[in-house]
Amino acid sequence: MEQLSSPQARRIALAAQGFGRSRPATPGPRHLMDVMGRLGVVQIDSVNVVSRTHYLPFFSRLGAYPRDALERLAWGRRPKFFEYWAHEASLLPLATQPLLRWRMEDAEAGVGVWKGVARFLREHPALMARALAAVAERGPLSASELEVGVKGAGGWWGWSEAKRAAECLFWTGRLTTATRRATFERVYGLAHEVLPAEIHGAPTPARDDAQRALLMIAARAQGVATERDLRDYFRMAPADTRARIAELVEAGDLVPVAVRGWDQAAYLDPTARRPRRIGGAALLSPFDNLIWFRERTERLFGVRVRLEIYTPAEKRTHGYYVLPFLEDEAITARVDLKADRKAGVLRVLAAHAEPGATPVTADRLTTELRLMAGWLGLTDVAVEPRGDLAPALESALRR
Repeated sequence: MEQLSSPQARRIALAAQGFGRSRPATPGPRHLMDVMGRLGVVQIDSVNVVSRTHYLPFFSRLGAYPRDALERLAWGRRPKFFEYWAHEASLLPLATQPLLRWRMEDAEAGVGVWKGVARFLREHPALMARALAAVAERGPLSASELEVGVKGAGGWWGWSEAKRAAECLFWTGRLTTATRRATFERVYGLAHEVLPAEIHGAPTPARDDAQRALLMIAARAQGVATERDLRDYFRMAPADTRARIAELVEAGDLVPVAVRGWDQAAYLDPTARRPRRIGGAALLSPFDNLIWFRERTERLFGVRVRLEIYTPAEKRTHGYYVLPFLEDEAITARVDLKADRKAGVLRVLAAHAEPGATPVTADRLTTELRLMAGWLGLTDVAVEPRGDLAPALESALRR
């Protein structure tokens, strides 16, 4: 079995995620589609303290691209992406839709985590019929426009019955996201009317074939990965993942390798690039594909990343919405950011250095912060005196 060093594995992983490449001078739709094709899935989250997270992985890899270009690709008249529950709520290339139909069937049948969905479908058939009829008659609608069921029922995060019905129908694939409103409210449309005919009409792969295809997307996006890494990418069940990996290894599509310092077996994408070094700098969303599986993040970078949004303020270590800073091949800092749109300022509420920080970390971080501020339509960056890196960052910003 081939042996990889930990630095080799890290470089393979970074290259697979699209780092170490020169950013395009004028990034546009083609570059956004290239990034999506490389990553395979991008998580959606509604928190907008800096920017909603699905915008950020593209910024990390491309720099200051036009945000409306992503919106057109995701929710325009001729979209190239679609929404579904893949990693979490996610954007994906349209071609992936048939590969997730087995999950839609599981939601309909109540398999695994979908038991509550199937129960609600069984217990409210008339509600489902009215919701589908309303969308068929009136066109795409938000949950608040459906006007079915009891409002503010209190179940499932306080959702109304209309919202629960719409989400159940979304999870089973009968409805899909037609667009998003300015408030980020999802607007539901009939899948066969929203999805292009060549996608909706495409044959449904066998479950095993679809799962192998999803695992290969995960493998190509990660370069080298453990079974748990591959499983987490599309949130697949352990037994399914282990069976499909064994089949992919037997077919030669995945190569077992040992990574020094890793206590689990690993699998290499045989087409993965093996760069000798990775250069560049990027601010990472806490939901970025590179770091969203915290166990893998710690294994790759020796850094423990935790989301502290739900931690009481007095107990937070690094802040509320913290973006790790990738400097070449290491995570060297973390910044707690807030876009103060009224004042036109990107506020660094706290800045902390990691053990791998270099003498130029503050300067390189300053460059990325200024780039991000301009991309967000802000005119300045301001640093508050919290964290051990704050003085150096404040000094770099004054230069």
